Amino acid sequence: MTSEPLDLAGVGIGPFNLSLAAQLDAIDGVDARFFDQQPGFDWHPGMMLPDVTLQTSFLKDLVTATNPTSPWSFLAYLVAHKRFYDFLNAEFAAIPRQEFARYLGWVAARLPSLQFATPIDDITFDGREFVLASQGSRIRARNVALGVGLQPALPAFAAKLTGHDHFHSSRTAFEIDRTAGKRVAVIGGGQSGAEIVLHLLGRGASAPAHIDWISMRPNYQPLDETPFTNELFTPQYMQSFHNLPEARRASVVERDKLAGDGVSAATLSAIYRRLYTLQHIENAAVTTALLPHREVLDVDQSGRGVRLIMRNGLDGRMEFAQADMIVLATGYSFRLPECLAPLAGRLALDSSGRLRLDADFAVHWDGPKSNRIFALNAGLISHGIAEPQLSLMAWRSAVIANAVAGRPHFDVDMPPGFVEWSAGAGEHSAPSTMST
Repeated sequence: MTSEPLDLAGVGIGPFNLSLAAQLDAIDGVDARFFDQQPGFDWHPGMMLPDVTLQTSFLKDLVTATNPTSPWSFLAYLVAHKRFYDFLNAEFAAIPRQEFARYLGWVAARLPSLQFATPIDDITFDGREFVLASQGSRIRARNVALGVGLQPALPAFAAKLTGHDHFHSSRTAFEIDRTAGKRVAVIGGGQSGAEIVLHLLGRGASAPAHIDWISMRPNYQPLDETPFTNELFTPQYMQSFHNLPEARRASVVERDKLAGDGVSAATLSAIYRRLYTLQHIENAAVTTALLPHREVLDVDQSGRGVRLIMRNGLDGRMEFAQADMIVLATGYSFRLPECLAPLAGRLALDSSGRLRLDADFAVHWDGPKSNRIFALNAGLISHGIAEPQLSLMAWRSAVIANAVAGRPHFDVDMPPGFVEWSAGAGEHSAPSTMST
């Protein structure tokens, strides 16, 4: 067991805990360490398809929003790799996702507070500090930050499928070769589903024989990136949202879904142009069926391949489709990490089973207020649609860093925005000073 407790132990090293580590690196006197079971950093390797782009501005990186002079910014990465001018001249409307992944990996390889190949087996509380068990050793910490990420969400019918006839979108880059010459159903109308369809349509001789693109949404709906919708991705809106009653927050999240979970207009245009080229110019062998407003209710494997049983949301009729391979672009969901099982009964949950979070992203629990469990990427209902996105990553990390430091090291207070979301919204500010 370590002789002195850490101020913070981070569990999981994805972009969000990486951002927190980068922010804490700027604060003298805070002892933080972050642990991950993987041998090194890797960000969504299964979705690194050619030409995929980031839906968020590169300025919304790990640190810039609250610490623009940090050595861990995206601009610092460009300068370090001597590609600053090349990047400017490229005039990317949206930067390649592979570039941002390399930036994250560059930071992860240099931050001294990160420790890979270190699984956290369980977390307990001894009355004074949290105790993290890892491969026989014990690590003590006053606070914990959960950044383990989301898990693939699978529909109920997926339990009937075998490993040979389906895969989740998170494994696309590793499984895509198995779709060649087959009847493929891509289920999911969000950005991931759209990117997979576009990639399949461009595989030439290795393309599927047929593609069904199935979505529950009424149409293939675009991401709303207009300026006032983007106000939803500001600290001012998040603070106003957090003050709403729980039931109202849940309904607002559903209403605002397309602000964060639509398909980029560029991807939709590229798919349409590719369909036009395949049908009218190339006379390609691959055929497609676009099937929005369909809900897959069940699957039947009694015959050859998989029979999909769907309800048409427009006319209410039942429909069927045949597939050899199913791609489940069905998103992700939060699950309490197994290492937190010893404390599960002490954590407060909302009506949907999610963790209850304070404004500073600390979980409500029955332990001392001086010992906190911060949860990142767990606050969709508590903090709104921006919480799982990269957009407010640096700001959220600065809020947590201030709480851990017990002083307002970062200026996270915001003036009133253009939009007044609620009465007196301009008077609210992020919790910048917390007692320890």
